Amino acid sequence: MTQTAHTPALPGKRMLSEQVYAHLRDAIMRGQHAPGDALKPQDLAKERGVSLAVVREALVRLVGEGLADRLPNRGFAVPAFSDRRWQEIAEARRAIEPVVLRMSVERGDVDWEARVRAAHHRLSRTPVYVAEEGAYYSAAWAEAHRVFHRTLLEGCGNPVLLDTFDRMWTASELARRLSTQRHPERDGVGEHRRLEEAALARDADTAAEVLALHLTQTAAGLTGCTGHEPAEDA
Repeated sequence: MTQTAHTPALPGKRMLSEQVYAHLRDAIMRGQHAPGDALKPQDLAKERGVSLAVVREALVRLVGEGLADRLPNRGFAVPAFSDRRWQEIAEARRAIEPVVLRMSVERGDVDWEARVRAAHHRLSRTPVYVAEEGAYYSAAWAEAHRVFHRTLLEGCGNPVLLDTFDRMWTASELARRLSTQRHPERDGVGEHRRLEEAALARDADTAAEVLALHLTQTAAGLTGCTGHEPAEDA
């Protein structure tokens, strides 16, 4: 019986698409493409010296991550401040993450406490902005921020809930950057400190309440409806 050799389909194209995706993701995250700016495949293909198919593949991937919108005429754009999806993601996070944090506070062991303290220490000591990285906060701070929030929830011991957090975090990353840029007065340092203190004090009610408020402010910052509190990143 003759076996048919399975050759990987267009490995060169996949590599080019990965490179274009990484370039566009970095540019959007740095604020080089402003909210609402069109992402024109033809122009991007010419700029990067690649085919339209390669650019479209990268753009579709960005759409899946919430970093680009597909327009009705089949074009693409950076999501605008008013994008309803930001509100929907914020609503989902407010519904889920405080519940998971409560579980984490109740179930977490001493090793979890140590990881929370270490993650908060790293976050508090990492510079928020680096001039050469553009208008938004630095990549190092973004990663320290993600690790802190995820570590807070890891005490829950439920990988399905943590996977859900990972997906929502990725989808809301650009919204956090847009909101922070519009409202630089936010006391994110104070909010993160209160989250750490409540979690390590095993005060599940306060921890859940602080996190719910923390998550509310990103969407409020994007719409300008800040209520009684200054807008803050989440």
